[in-house]
Amino acid sequence: MAKSEIDEATVLRIAHLARVKVTAEEAKSLQRELNGILSWVEELNAIPTDGVEPLTSVGGAKLHMREDVVTDGNKPADVLKNAPKSEDGFFLVPKVIE
Repeated sequence: MAKSEIDEATVLRIAHLARVKVTAEEAKSLQRELNGILSWVEELNAIPTDGVEPLTSVGGAKLHMREDVVTDGNKPADVLKNAPKSEDGFFLVPKVIE
């Protein structure tokens, strides 16, 4: 059983914030799936990885690198039109998880 479990109310709250319509039956199914994912991640955390070099590619292929530049797509006003609330060019969202 996962240490961090998501309850049905949290699933419904996340769906509401994502503007996704979820029925009570779907919420129960999503709750089981999300808790299964959290449980699986906790199992991965139990694997000893001391001394293991991090992999960036299994086959040794090099990734095409591009310049790391932060942009807003030059359409910040258009993007913020979808936000229920915004302030100073940012989306305002309520806190979801403590």
